Amino acid sequence: MLRNTVLINAALALVLGCAASAQTAEELVARNLAARGGSERILAVRSARMVGTITMGPVRDTPMTLEWRRPSHVRLEFKAQGLTGIQAYDGSTAWALLPFHGMTAPEVLPDEQRQPLIDMADFDGPLVNYKEKGNKVELVGKEPVEGTDAWKLRVTLANGDVHNYFMDTDYFVPIKVEQKRVVRGAERETETSIGDYKEVAGVYFPHSFESGQKGSANRSKVVYDRIEANVPLDDSLFHRPAGPAK
Repeated sequence: MLRNTVLINAALALVLGCAASAQTAEELVARNLAARGGSERILAVRSARMVGTITMGPVRDTPMTLEWRRPSHVRLEFKAQGLTGIQAYDGSTAWALLPFHGMTAPEVLPDEQRQPLIDMADFDGPLVNYKEKGNKVELVGKEPVEGTDAWKLRVTLANGDVHNYFMDTDYFVPIKVEQKRVVRGAERETETSIGDYKEVAGVYFPHSFESGQKGSANRSKVVYDRIEANVPLDDSLFHRPAGPAK
């Protein structure tokens, strides 16, 4: 059962107490934030380094590091075929260095490839301060996720993208997220299963993600072995290195 992969320790269960049924989207968001550690603790995390592995197709257990810093800075670095790839966003410019795809110099990413990095840079997620971000939430009801009932919360981002969050009915943390966005005029849907929640600096972070196109058997998997909060991260990690723009 997917529910069994969501590992929350006994202290969190005591905080939540007996989980009464959420009646509104706002109540469900409030329960989710409380389950994660509370807004104050979430916002107290100013930076993070997440170290683990990623599996994509035939490439298995590739080392990767995700680094994030407020406001809206993110850098993903991973190794494949003996080479190092980088994707980063500094709050205004999204860029990449992907030598295994022939991108041997840092290049500014086109608009249609920016959004995943911008989403990643919102490290708190769209539910934290969702009204201030211009996001809208709607409680759809309950739907089964691998045989287990889950609350379905539809989140429409300010840019029009739609995320469907499926919340565990006992602990109110996401166990699955569906994303829908329009790329070059075509609608794309992806889904991500989430699990292995562990406490870091008073906040519960998922350590396991499995994602892919909706309806496809092809999946990528990310497993974090270590997450560190409030680590010093220099500006140079996020800015595109000097060189000819492409």
